[in-house]
Order: sequence, then structure tokens, then C-alpha cells
Amino acid sequence: MNDYPGPGAPIRSGIPDHGRVPKYYAVKGELDALLDELGEGGVLPTERDLATRFAVSRDTLRQALRELLIQGRVRRRGRSTVVAGPKLEQPLSLASYTEGVRRQGRVPGRNLIGLETFAADAVLAGQLGLKPGDPVWHLERVLLADGERVGLESTYLAVARVPALDREFDPGASLYAYLGEKLGIGFGGADERIETVLATPREALLIGTPPALPMLLLHRLTRDEDGRPVERVRSLYRGDRFSFTTQLGTPA
Repeated sequence: MNDYPGPGAPIRSGIPDHGRVPKYYAVKGELDALLDELGEGGVLPTERDLATRFAVSRDTLRQALRELLIQGRVRRRGRSTVVAGPKLEQPLSLASYTEGVRRQGRVPGRNLIGLETFAADAVLAGQLGLKPGDPVWHLERVLLADGERVGLESTYLAVARVPALDREFDPGASLYAYLGEKLGIGFGGADERIETVLATPREALLIGTPPALPMLLLHRLTRDEDGRPVERVRSLYRGDRFSFTTQLGTPA
């Protein structure tokens, strides 16, 4: 028996070895078939209608819908549940968010939450090659794809290196393009760490997601071609709308 049914399919279709399938999981399979019929953007029937259709309780139905929401198969639109499109694939590379979204035929965007300066503490100063107390920018923006809120990005840069950020930079545009084209800063490398987290109540409100939705959190420290730190970035992405890709090679 082949345990691997194909790309994107779950191992053994998620059925335990003892063969007993939880009721919510059986409903989820029925819902999966319905989503395929409806197609991207299709609106699901009401919870009451679906519970009647599958002869299950509303609680069982909601558990199945929660799993589909976390997997990114459905999304909320107002009071309705609709079939979601494929996840955005963001490459783990020194490319901007803008470039990654455009490659997939989507329209990137950003909404400014705030741009302010503050004195760097010892940790942030060490990361950016500054002295404690040196001024840094904090740029916070909501990330958009085709107008949909998909993430939240906080960027920290030394004011001394980017002195006119508040006057010259369009917060709806790519920061990497501004740094390269306006200031001539080229990127040479970065350290990046990825983890799964739950959004804080504030973050969930800004991104427009339930607080219980898993998020992908990326920490990045970017350096220029001379090895000097340029930015410290904290990016929070919706786990139901994003996946990350990279190419692996053998160690040198």
C-alpha cells in the first residue's frame, strides 16, 4: 500500500491506524469536496444548513471549519465563509515582500501604522551596531496582498543611516527599493529565524484575524555588502495565507 497519496495530500489521509475516524474529520472531508465544487471565492452555506446537510451538531461542524480556516482552505468575509485561494509562497531570500508577492501575480501593498524614533536599548543597539541610546526608526506597516491584510511588519533602522526616512519614503512602497535606489545601500546577507506564534490581541486586530489563528513569525537581521547591519525586522504572517520556500544545497 502506498502511504503517500500525492503532492499536498495528507499522509494516510489523516486516518488513524485503528481506523476510527473522528466525526469532525469525516465532516471536514465532506467540506473539502464541497469547496472544490464551489471554487475560489465561492460562499459556503450557513452553519445551520451545513450541520443539517451532514447530520452533525453545530459544534462538530465548527471544529471542521476551524481546521479548514487554519489550513487556509477557507476564510472569513464579513459574516460569511468563502473558499480561499492558494497560499502565497514567499521565498526565503534577500528579496522584498513586494517582489515576492508580484511574482505570483498578486498586487502588494502596505498600510502605515506608525513611523517614529526612539532611543535604542542595549540589545537593539548591539544588533544594529549602535551605542545604547542612539536614535532608531520604528516603521510599522500592515502587509496587503490584493487588498487583503496578510501580515504585520516592524522594521528598525538607525536614524543616522537613514536620516530622511520620514520625509522621502513612501510607506506604501518597498523599503528595499528606497534603500537601494535612493541611498545606494546594497544587501549582502541576513540572519533569519522562523517560529510559530499566536498573535497578540493588538496584532490580531490590525491584521484582522481571530487571536487563535496560528501565525508565522520571522526575525531578520539584514547586512549590507560590507557586513554592516542595516535593519532589524519582525514580520508576522498569517499561517492560513502564507508558506515559505527555499532552495537547499549540500554544505560547502
